[in-house]
Amino acid sequence: MDRTTKIAVLVSGGGTNLQALIDAEKRGELGNGKISLVLASKPGVYALERAAQNGIDSVVLPRKEYADIAAYSKALADTMTAAGIDLVVLAGFLTIFDEQVYEAFPNKILNVHPALIPSFCGKGFYGLHVHEAALEKGVKISGATVHIVIPECDAGPIVLQKAVEVKQDDTPETLQLRIMQEAEWKILPEAVRLFCDGKIEVRDNKVYIK
Repeated sequence: MDRTTKIAVLVSGGGTNLQALIDAEKRGELGNGKISLVLASKPGVYALERAAQNGIDSVVLPRKEYADIAAYSKALADTMTAAGIDLVVLAGFLTIFDEQVYEAFPNKILNVHPALIPSFCGKGFYGLHVHEAALEKGVKISGATVHIVIPECDAGPIVLQKAVEVKQDDTPETLQLRIMQEAEWKILPEAVRLFCDGKIEVRDNKVYIK
C-alpha cells in the first residue's frame, strides 16, 4: 500500500476549486492523495464551510495578524510542516508569501490559473481581470493552466493545460464559469493525481509526465 500523500488546500474565498478536489477525492480520482488540511487567509470564507461539511481539518491564518510577509510565510510553512503536508494546492489563495514556503515545499506547490499561460498571466491577472483581458483581446480560445509555483508570478513549470472556446457573446462572468467547469475543475484534480502517483518530474523548468 502506497503511503498517503497529504494535501493542503490554500483558500481565500468560496472554494469552488476546493470543492472540485473534494468531489474528485470522493470518486477516487486523486490517486493516493488525501485532502488533510484547508488553510484560509481570512475567517468566515465559504471554503471553510466546505471543509467542515466534509470532515477536513481547517485553520485560519489571517494575513492582517502578521507584521509582514516574512512573518506570515513562516506561519504558513510551519503550520503545513507540522501537519506533515506533502503537496500544497493554491485554490484561489490571494495572499503573497515568500521563499520560506517555497523552500519548505520545493516543486510541491500547485496553482491553477484561468488562462493558457503565458497569455493573461502575471501581476494583476487574477479573478475576472483575466477574462476581461482575454475578451478585450478578442481571443478565440482561452482555458486554464495548472503549474508548479515558483517565486516569479505564474512563471513556474506547466503541468497541464486545457483549452476552452470563447464565444462571441461572452461576458467575463460567463467565460469565467465555462473555464471553471470545462477546464479548471478537470485539470486541477488530474494534476494532483499525477503528483500523488509520482508521475511528475521537473527538469530545466519543464514538467515531464512519466
